[in-house]
Amino acid sequence: MTRCIKHAAVFCALLLLALLVNITRVQVVQAQRYDDNPANRRQVIARYGQPRGAILVGDRPVTGSADTGEQLRYERTYRDGPLYAPITGFASQVYGTTFLEHTEDGILSGTDPMLSPFPLWNDVTRAQNPGGEVVTTINSAAQQAAYDGLAGRKGAVAAVEPSTGRILALVSTPSYDPTALSGNGRSVERSWRRLNGDPDKPMLNRAVRQTYPPGSTFKVVTAAAALDAGVVTDLDERTHSPDPYRLPGTSTRLTNEGDGCADVSLREAFTWSCNTVFAKLGVDVGVADLAATADGFGFNDAGLRIPFSVAPSTFDTHVDKAQLALSAIGQYNTRATPLQMAMVAAAVANDGQMPSPYLVERTTTAHGTTVATSGVRRQHRAMHPSTAVLMRELMRDVVERGTGRNAAIPGATVGGKTGTAQHGIGNSGVPYAWFVSWAQGERDVEPSVAVAVVVEDASPDRTDISGGGVAAPIAREVMETVLGD
Repeated sequence: MTRCIKHAAVFCALLLLALLVNITRVQVVQAQRYDDNPANRRQVIARYGQPRGAILVGDRPVTGSADTGEQLRYERTYRDGPLYAPITGFASQVYGTTFLEHTEDGILSGTDPMLSPFPLWNDVTRAQNPGGEVVTTINSAAQQAAYDGLAGRKGAVAAVEPSTGRILALVSTPSYDPTALSGNGRSVERSWRRLNGDPDKPMLNRAVRQTYPPGSTFKVVTAAAALDAGVVTDLDERTHSPDPYRLPGTSTRLTNEGDGCADVSLREAFTWSCNTVFAKLGVDVGVADLAATADGFGFNDAGLRIPFSVAPSTFDTHVDKAQLALSAIGQYNTRATPLQMAMVAAAVANDGQMPSPYLVERTTTAHGTTVATSGVRRQHRAMHPSTAVLMRELMRDVVERGTGRNAAIPGATVGGKTGTAQHGIGNSGVPYAWFVSWAQGERDVEPSVAVAVVVEDASPDRTDISGGGVAAPIAREVMETVLGD
């Protein structure tokens, strides 16, 4: 009898040991596999079981959460959704996340370990922290001015603070309300199909994800390269540039929209945007030096993040002289995002130093304790400081007496450059109207804002002045708003 009891006890002990081993296998060894199993809805239910943290512009939340009372309890809501969609992106229970909702998802959803003072304890107890907050660099008044200025036309505006790279405005139109994609009902699927089928592409972030031929605004880069390389040493010296200019190795003759560009100085060519002068100048500088300057301004950088990724702006280095001439005036394969061209203007305003642009000032816990800040941002040299001085002079001339007079602000110093970018087969498309600029208030010690504006469907005359007529007034409103804060 005693022997049977001992055998039974040993057998029970072995069963208990096997149970403990199996529990360890399931809860530790295979835990990740079960967590990742699509049939396991526990994580999804937990994710939407509490309000999502807010994205802030200044001290004002532009996102929220609505209690639906359903199994996936909280849905994302957006205040002024179309205005801030290029910044927030969307957080959808069906289609995932984009832009700040994606890159800052750990903070906003409460899953980032930095939100907890005892992250290991949270791993054991499966506890979840309240969602944290993301404070952006956006200036709400500048954002509104840019959005109102575009007035629903296809286009984009990017504004930055030249000395730091803080992004003050990031607008893309036409836009959409991300709230339409938040839940999981049939209306969400209908909205998704409608938005993706819209030929105007309202979900495309034109400010950072669309590249355009920059047209004559790229002459800022070409002029800086010529000055840095010593090809031009005097802004008022004649350039010996024929009008028309025959592209090297071809019979194609490049002309200007207006008269009076033959042999003019760099100052006059920049002020009145003479294509012939800058095409020849690009060839004189050479592809190596022009490409090096373009790279210094941020072209061909495939790794830029703000924190979400930015489409790389490109300057083709594998070109012959004719192609180089066209590249120097912002055509051929030269492409740029509006944010990139805002950074070009910022480098001119910042004594030739190119700041790294960023959109998140800091992240905090739900109680306001800082989790992380933007920190010290790196800068690199885009041009010599002495070149930047001359470039500011050239850009001021454009606004004071040239094609950019619509950007002038009483009492402020403003520099700018207009541009019209041809596109389409045989340049048959309506030209894109561009304007890039910077501004310094009369009481400021340095320029405080740099802006780039592109309008796709501006229907301007096919002249370089169209950038001044269509895009410059939008830039002026944004700059004036920032200077007035």
